[in-house]
Amino acid sequence: MAARAGKAEMEPESLYNLLQLPKAVGRPAEEELPQGEKKKYLPPTSRGDPKFGELQKVLMEWINAKLLPEHIVVRSLEEDIFDGLILHHLFQMLTGLRLDVEEMALTVPNQRRKLEAVLEAVNRSLRAEDQPLKWSVDAIFNKDLLATLHLLVALAKRFQPDLPLPTNVQVEVITMESTKSGLKSEKSMEQLTECSTDKDPATKDVFDELFKLAPEKVNAVKEAIVNFVNQKLDRLGLSVQNLDTQFADGVLLLLLIGQLEGFFLHLKEFYLTPTSPAEMLHNVTLALELLKDEGLLSYPINPEDIVNKDPKSTLRVLYSLFRKHKLKENADSTPRGSPN
Repeated sequence: MAARAGKAEMEPESLYNLLQLPKAVGRPAEEELPQGEKKKYLPPTSRGDPKFGELQKVLMEWINAKLLPEHIVVRSLEEDIFDGLILHHLFQMLTGLRLDVEEMALTVPNQRRKLEAVLEAVNRSLRAEDQPLKWSVDAIFNKDLLATLHLLVALAKRFQPDLPLPTNVQVEVITMESTKSGLKSEKSMEQLTECSTDKDPATKDVFDELFKLAPEKVNAVKEAIVNFVNQKLDRLGLSVQNLDTQFADGVLLLLLIGQLEGFFLHLKEFYLTPTSPAEMLHNVTLALELLKDEGLLSYPINPEDIVNKDPKSTLRVLYSLFRKHKLKENADSTPRGSPN
């Protein structure tokens, strides 16, 4: 989105358009790149790569679907992400967290400050603060498409692991370096998404097969898990009757994880009585983070599926706890030295 010059009257879209102040830059002249600095550029052949275009399309459709309730539409990842506005709304929608930043940053310094604050929160949520990042405030603010794509792919993998990103997307990039003897260029390949062989080879799990081939056994599995859950929650004076609905707000799930894994959750970390889908999403996302940290999730779970009461996703999560703790109890109760 570029600002429209020569308009005397402000059209409905023009306020956001006017915020798009930094301009996309082309390959620099020698004097524009300070000595000793490097910068990556996408040649036209890379921009025209079909898989590269498909990756942008999938990410853009994902963002627009997420931000539909906010009536925000992204038309270009290269032009619309730089100032932190879209990223701010997307982060809040994905995490349920509210950031203390100004809603509309109208000047370049304010836009940059907002982007910096939003990226800091994003990096924390990705737990990427101590890792080498493929994006930065400078890169995103200067509309670096590669950096923007790396960031969005990381967010998608973290918060919607079932998003069908095209696999093995890699593009040729040209790295320009300013030296004493002039500009030097070097070609290399940059990997944006994983090779298909890098992913979990199992596209289905036991619950795909259970729901498809033996639906009559689903209730028996649910009953076993309900009994297990109620044994653990009884010490808190809580009980569960319906797995599909009672875990949608994340509260019972967090309390169950706390009981089983020995976590103490401060009330400031989650919503004990969530009143909105965003607060429920925050709780469920936190619960899934704890399970991932403990190595208990062997299948990617979209937190929104739990909030939307998807029975298969809810069962997967609860079974991960059941499998660890119920089987451990059974093993511990087996008499030592028994031939059986």
